[in-house]
Amino acid sequence: MSEGAAASTNGSEPEEPERLRLGGMAMRNGLLIHGPTSWAVAARAPDGSIDVASGPKPSLARGRLASMPLVRGPLRLAEALAVVPLARLRLRSARLPFEDPAVVATALASIAGSSLLRRVGRATVIRELAIAALGALPALAALRDPALASYHAVEHKAIGGYERGEDPATVPKEHERCGSNLVGPMLAFSIAGQVLTERLVPDPGPLTRGLAALAGIGGAVELFVFAERHPDSAVGRAIHGPGYEIQRLFSTREPSPEQLEVGVAALQEVLRVEQEAADTL
Repeated sequence: MSEGAAASTNGSEPEEPERLRLGGMAMRNGLLIHGPTSWAVAARAPDGSIDVASGPKPSLARGRLASMPLVRGPLRLAEALAVVPLARLRLRSARLPFEDPAVVATALASIAGSSLLRRVGRATVIRELAIAALGALPALAALRDPALASYHAVEHKAIGGYERGEDPATVPKEHERCGSNLVGPMLAFSIAGQVLTERLVPDPGPLTRGLAALAGIGGAVELFVFAERHPDSAVGRAIHGPGYEIQRLFSTREPSPEQLEVGVAALQEVLRVEQEAADTL
């Protein structure tokens, strides 16, 4: 008799398997999903087939660092970013969001403009807002591609469907853990950090600015996590409200069944390799 059948015989419902915490990143022609220990990517090849690849996820937040406030956030983000080049090398048919001449040109112009603004006077909120606006231009240029916005929605639907135990096609294209919810906190902490840095440190160099930026990322992630755990709080509503609108209006669009098929392939692959990793423990 199976464990589930035994539980039913005893008059109790079988326990639902614990859901993994998944994250992801939209590609121009597919989806990258990462779990606690593994990653998987699926992409629509030029011939119409779906290519899939997977591998182990780099682990940076270990031991005490994994629970240290302000440190764990940047480390978790670094883990997620480290997966991107691994996936691109393993799956040659995948196309990253910035693999476009217009996006590359916009990014270079953004860097040059930000560098120029930093040389103009002392740090002010207005100047840092302008720098932040320049920093957002590459993402806006990438989202001009409707396929990327659709695969962003595929990411939310695939992960949301898994978390809810529902068909991905039926769940919303917006998700409460989307990086868009980090925009507000990152903007606030970045501006405050850079203004304070120039007020407290005469002629701050790249290292000082980098440390201030890392501290800002850490604070923004802590606020992001708090909002996720307390969505009905004032902080939760203040963070999720703008993030939801960014997703609804700009960064996602309803995907086609063919695009959803690619997302489901990535989801199934990451669940398979996560299960294999769990079986080896």
